[in-house]
Amino acid sequence: MPVLVKTVCLLILSNIFMTFAWYGHLKNLKSRPWIVAALVSWGIALFEYLLQVPANRIGSERYSLGQLKILQEVITLSVFIPFAIFYMKQPFRTNYLWAALCLCGAVYFVFRD
Repeated sequence: MPVLVKTVCLLILSNIFMTFAWYGHLKNLKSRPWIVAALVSWGIALFEYLLQVPANRIGSERYSLGQLKILQEVITLSVFIPFAIFYMKQPFRTNYLWAALCLCGAVYFVFRD
């Protein structure tokens, strides 16, 4: 399996966990004390790190640090938008599209020779 595919798949999975760790408590644990939300989030974030660290180690075999970071940001937005709309029931905003276009530009510039 190519390095890019392994890296992207692991980063997608890690971002799913991190998105839930960062924002899921706003829906599910809103009535609980913040310390409970923090501890649950840390527990979820552990799984994010178990995927993110290998993803970056694998990706660093072929890609620069800057390329890995931009790739991660694109994946973060790609995971966050469906999460916000479908799970958190937030309205779709055209700003999401503009942000995605800006990230496409970032990908172009960081990956060009």
